[in-house]
Amino acid sequence: MNQPASAPTLGTLELFTALDRPELLGEPVRDALAHPDGQLDQVWVAPIDAELADTAVFCERYDVPLEVSANCVVMSGKRSGEQRWAAAVILATTRADVNTVVRKRLDVRKVSFAPMDEAVTRTGMEYGGITPIGLPADWPILIDAAVVGAGPVVIGAGIRGAKIVIDGATLAKLPGAEVIEGLAV
Repeated sequence: MNQPASAPTLGTLELFTALDRPELLGEPVRDALAHPDGQLDQVWVAPIDAELADTAVFCERYDVPLEVSANCVVMSGKRSGEQRWAAAVILATTRADVNTVVRKRLDVRKVSFAPMDEAVTRTGMEYGGITPIGLPADWPILIDAAVVGAGPVVIGAGIRGAKIVIDGATLAKLPGAEVIEGLAV
């Protein structure tokens, strides 16, 4: 399979259309991309060494600038005994404003990053590969405005052995997505 002509170029990643390489996607990601509402027709996937999935190491090895690498972090908090979940998508050069922006959006007293085992169980994705595509339908997906404006960005693919490349503006079309100015600092 050759790299499609219209694929973006990011570092040394060898990109394929995601639907042509479903084995490079976590099951929830495959399911989301196969959904008939699929406005995600410009999704690319690249195989990577699973040992190099963590952002800083990945960017260095595959010559991908941190400025176009986006992280998806899972957070939760409680309100009146109800556990509330969300994902935040931010550029790797920033950090989520958890204690102000995310806490207020979830309307909880305290919000925290989900423990690894719980994040994996609730998303059905591998730790280090969690992505906003295919998250539980009732979770808000909070996307920093800088991600939307970044053009093509690299995100997880649901597994550690691959990365997705997608235009940041396309992420804003995901079900449950909310673009938030100042989500990241």
